[in-house]
Amino acid sequence: MDKLLQMSAKEITRLEAIQRIKDKRLTQKEAGRMLGISVRQVKRLYQAYRKQGAKGLVSQRRGKASNNRLDAGIVQQALDLIKEKYTDFGPTLAHEKLVEVHQIQMSRESVRRIMIEEGIWKPKRAKKPPVHQMRERRACFGELVQIDGSDHDWFEGRAPRCNLLVYIDDASGQLLELWFVPEETTFAYFAASRHYFERYGKPVAFYSDKHGIFRVNREQTSGLSDGITQFGRAMQELDIQIICANSPQAKGRVERANQTLQDRLVKELRLQGISDIDTANAFLPQFRADFNRRFAVQPRSNHDAHRPLLKTENLDLILTRQKTGPLSKNLTVQFNRVIYQIQSDRPGYALRNAQVTVCEKADGEITILYKNQPLPYTIFHKASQQAEVVDSKTLNRQIKLPQPPAANHPWRRYGRRVNGKPVQETSPNGSD
Repeated sequence: MDKLLQMSAKEITRLEAIQRIKDKRLTQKEAGRMLGISVRQVKRLYQAYRKQGAKGLVSQRRGKASNNRLDAGIVQQALDLIKEKYTDFGPTLAHEKLVEVHQIQMSRESVRRIMIEEGIWKPKRAKKPPVHQMRERRACFGELVQIDGSDHDWFEGRAPRCNLLVYIDDASGQLLELWFVPEETTFAYFAASRHYFERYGKPVAFYSDKHGIFRVNREQTSGLSDGITQFGRAMQELDIQIICANSPQAKGRVERANQTLQDRLVKELRLQGISDIDTANAFLPQFRADFNRRFAVQPRSNHDAHRPLLKTENLDLILTRQKTGPLSKNLTVQFNRVIYQIQSDRPGYALRNAQVTVCEKADGEITILYKNQPLPYTIFHKASQQAEVVDSKTLNRQIKLPQPPAANHPWRRYGRRVNGKPVQETSPNGSD
């Protein structure tokens, strides 16, 4: 009776079934179906019962430590490292660092349990997933590439806030390009796209939001008369389609990647001691390769839809800000409030009203093309600076606060003399 009292409910159920088999009231096959075990296991239980009685059905591991129990020293070492370096890390990322950096072999769930018990990490309440129309991944690598800019405090106050341009393949979830820029501009996307084209070639289509860089959102356009943006014009010349999503959820691949990057990349930059854009951009290829190794999937098709750049596709000219218009009778053209005077050996009448294209590079260099050939020019007139139109994302960066004068600045010296000698004083309010 004492032994029965120490048996679990599962073991008591098995005992009753074995006793019914002994009394020939139940077959071994029926007992197996009832207990949810194989007939072979039923035979083992029956043989143990015949030799030891009910004792043979009691687990011999009861009261003993598990073979998989972690060593207390290893647990304490992992806990010290988490408290020292990874306090704001999630269990998954903390587990990766413990295994790969510190060679501490323990399961992800063990790390999660330790962090919860110590109050380092609190599990989030599961949210009901929103209902969105599901879209299957594209089949081919390079068939559809989602692009977006992520404005975030990437350096956690060690450097000014900036943008990360993200290019991710729809078919594989592979990060194809990451590029830090001070702000999200057309020239920034030109630079990131150039890196991408030189590495992989031209994709079939880009999938973006309805930002003014990708789509003209009002009837009146500046610079181009056919209702297309500078980025759209460049992609059109490269035979790359631009598709604009109607909502952030529609381009969920890149939106989800932004969330992951704002967690993982921020922490990696901190661990690497990186505090500026140039050093961060140099580190990004290493991070991108590690990210793709962990999260990228195999596309349904082995076909690479990327196309090589043609010899006629000059990225130095295509990836520029352009305006096409006629020359005046005086062989001048205006661009960005600057008048350029064409210098030509041809007769003056030969180029009057000729259609030329003004190309502006990111560094401000101007090239004027006529029938794809550059024309020499001089700057005839440069207008005064006009007020810029900016959006809410870039407003703070446009405001340049005046710097306080140095301690030895003449403004801080007043004309008071003591014993006939000038004395340097502080400002009237008493502060330097």
